Amino acid sequence: MKRSELAELHYITTISNVPAIIENGILSHRSAERLSHTSVAMTEIQDIRAKKIVPGGMPLHRYANLYLCARNPMLYKRKDLHVGLCVLRVSTDVLDLRGVVIADGNAASDYTGFWPSPAGLDKVNRDMVFAEFWTDEDQITKWQKTRVKCAEVLVPDKVEPRFILGAYVSCAEAQHALQTTEPRLSVTIDAHLFFR
Repeated sequence: MKRSELAELHYITTISNVPAIIENGILSHRSAERLSHTSVAMTEIQDIRAKKIVPGGMPLHRYANLYLCARNPMLYKRKDLHVGLCVLRVSTDVLDLRGVVIADGNAASDYTGFWPSPAGLDKVNRDMVFAEFWTDEDQITKWQKTRVKCAEVLVPDKVEPRFILGAYVSCAEAQHALQTTEPRLSVTIDAHLFFR
């Protein structure tokens, strides 16, 4: 993937978390534990991530994780909760911050490689990340597509609020909820992103 092919990065969260994110930034799992918030993460995946160390870096839970494309298996598993969710749009300028790492797939996977940013984008399969679907008749190929679709940008500790560009929501109801909760944020309806 070339950097020029990446317009923005994504962070999936609940609408209720947005005011705290605008105040404090997108926090690492470890930092977020100290604050009251609603998690959309899957417990079994977090258990794996809790034990993972990024090669040459820190424990995975000490990074704020952003997706290259939020229309992925994680959001699909939460699609029925779409009215309470949003996807924050994050500037690609974070790619130039010190210590940022590119994961060429889901960072919890044993098959994912980790690379310094921004050069590590070259290791990411653009076609798989932005593919409409990750299904395949061959089970191994399906696992590979699912892993790569969840490619991540790992930012040490937190993503500062200044990098947040706006948000996507699934419908007018979610748009109203987010604009009521955080009126300073630009909100766009994108039903397709949320599998609607």
